[in-house]
Amino acid sequence: MDAELRTVTDRLRREAAASGELEAYERLLAVDDPDELAGMLHAAGQPLWARELAAVRLGTAGDKRAFESLVLLLNHRDPPRCAAAAYALDRLGDPRTARAAAALATDELRVAYALHPVRLLTELRAPESAPALIVTLQRRLTPNDPYGKVALACVEGLGALGDPRAIPVLKAACAHPRLAAAASAALARVSA
Repeated sequence: MDAELRTVTDRLRREAAASGELEAYERLLAVDDPDELAGMLHAAGQPLWARELAAVRLGTAGDKRAFESLVLLLNHRDPPRCAAAAYALDRLGDPRTARAAAALATDELRVAYALHPVRLLTELRAPESAPALIVTLQRRLTPNDPYGKVALACVEGLGALGDPRAIPVLKAACAHPRLAAAASAALARVSA
């Protein structure tokens, strides 16, 4: 188990323990049957920690049955759940992932939860990545926009992607004090 997955399982263990379900957590963690894990995703009355654990384990194993659950978790209000879902989706290898992450990153009604979809798009380096980050960053450049972390993630992501279509929006981001240094660095990477 790698460090990222260990972080997820430790957090979920604490959640299960806090709700008096530590024994159920240990049983679920020991499950080796992918069909049993997939059944947890749709079984009635399962706690959120159990669904997340099953989805992350299936996703990191490349089982596409976890896709829908992971996309829902990627858009969760709890950042650690979003991070776990992004981690698992990156390893899942499902061709639908980039399209789903782009839809979440560009959804203005859910922009408060767009940080992890933006980061996932950068990791995926898919055809949808740069256009989605450009659109999201353009919207964040309005005066007094409260989503500075999302804007910064877009700037950094566009720099990492190196797509020249990002040059105009990165130039515009250079005029924003909170983004200027990162935008200049990203612009240098894209222009190189």
